[in-house]
Amino acid sequence: MNTLKRIFVTGSAGRIGRAAVAELVACGHHVVGFDAQPTPGLPQERVVVAALADVDALRRAATGADAIVHLAATPDDARFPRGAAPDDADNFLTDLVPSNIVGPYQILEAARVLKIPRVILASTGQVIDGHLRAGSMPVTIDSPPLPRYLYACTKVFLEALGQVYAKEHGIEVLAVRLGWCPRPGQEEEFRQSELGPDVYLSPGDAGRFFVAAVEVAKLPPFAVVYATSRHVTKHAYDLSATRELLGWEPRDRWPEGSDG
Repeated sequence: MNTLKRIFVTGSAGRIGRAAVAELVACGHHVVGFDAQPTPGLPQERVVVAALADVDALRRAATGADAIVHLAATPDDARFPRGAAPDDADNFLTDLVPSNIVGPYQILEAARVLKIPRVILASTGQVIDGHLRAGSMPVTIDSPPLPRYLYACTKVFLEALGQVYAKEHGIEVLAVRLGWCPRPGQEEEFRQSELGPDVYLSPGDAGRFFVAAVEVAKLPPFAVVYATSRHVTKHAYDLSATRELLGWEPRDRWPEGSDG
């Protein structure tokens, strides 16, 4: 039986955050949730409602954790493709930089200061979107980044930051390029997407992935892996590194688990 651990989850009230929390709790782990919104499925004393910018609250909540699962982020570009002037604003400085650039820095600094040995960083398949659009599949962990747009650029930074903290501060950092787990309101966009069913990540598979990531006995100092459910037509992401490192296999295939 795996040793039960104290897990600090940021973005715990989000679509994937709720799935990760539910599966970690079901496996007996002590989970502390951190989000700008209340987190379902956790007792009140294990929920911190605060922003990543509140460094004191962040570090108090993370104290004593065996691992951090960092999911909190602004989840996408405000608009893509970008509109023509004057409707050509973006959310890079207003949302993406505070949440997706400064936020991961504060998480990894908390891990360094508090001596938390493992951090799982939520990246995205959008960092290699160019390979998918070119039909160069399955995309491997060695494929160079070809980011979709500004949101994906912040995740390229997140991966690089994790690599630096692993090398310089001895933290095990796993960056996971997550597939597409449609959020409420994205259902039609997902159905219209040619790639959607093949890059789908069900909540159940996401939850089981994060359990595997915190329970595995040892990780390399830094690694990148993919996490998607089983593809429908096209084999988009190479999951071999995920299997080798974590022993994780997806169970679902679109639309299985989409109402979870």
